[in-house]
Amino acid sequence: MTSKSPSAARNANTVRSLARGLAVLRYVNASGSARPGAIAKALDIPRPTVYRLLETLEEEGYVSFSPSANQVRVTRFAASLGDGFAVTSRLCQIAGPLIGEYAPRIVWPLDISVYENAAMVIQETTHGRSPLSIDRGMVGYRLPMLRTSAGRCYLGMCPPAERNLILEHIRRLNDPEDAPFLGDHFLQPMLAQVAERRLATRDAGEFRPQTSSIAAPVMSAGSIVACISIIWIRSAMSLEEASRTCEAPLREIAERLSTELES
Repeated sequence: MTSKSPSAARNANTVRSLARGLAVLRYVNASGSARPGAIAKALDIPRPTVYRLLETLEEEGYVSFSPSANQVRVTRFAASLGDGFAVTSRLCQIAGPLIGEYAPRIVWPLDISVYENAAMVIQETTHGRSPLSIDRGMVGYRLPMLRTSAGRCYLGMCPPAERNLILEHIRRLNDPEDAPFLGDHFLQPMLAQVAERRLATRDAGEFRPQTSSIAAPVMSAGSIVACISIIWIRSAMSLEEASRTCEAPLREIAERLSTELES
């Protein structure tokens, strides 16, 4: 009788851990929210193992623990796995030609970004074709939520329950650069202003100090699905001038994207 090699044993354990992790994720998704003890009992997995799996799933952004109870629930990131790709794919098909159409008129770079795991991820951009861009290769770049106009726009326009989960996630990540923007003195006025204006700004050197940006929401079926941003060099144009010259076409692009997504 032959025994498994150490490599084969490790592979088997890895596959078993993955299978258990997926089972836990499916159970939490089906239950809405669940306690680790209930998960362990329902799936016949040792409770310490359930906690380890949940910690890993939380670190990767798929589940979130309630701050006030020993309950865990799936995040929007996990819930979007079933349909997020289709929406993003459709968005990119529409956005690429559309922002290309506006690029000669606006000149400054335009970005389309979607929410993913405590960041806004750029899906389409005109950085590569804008003569005024100081960045290249921005597709796939992750933008922080609290220090960019796109992230602020998404936070101000998404449902409160989702916003709370995102903010909880950001607090757990504990990035010291986010700390100044998590206090109520900044956060609540910013969120209220975004919700009122349906527009977000970045102009204090909090991210990529040489640039500023404005972002507008792209909506579909009453929910925010993406943000469209314009980025400019701070020394070349003030926020007031950018608002005066770029806000209208930015809102126009967002509205056209929304209309196309719903058609």
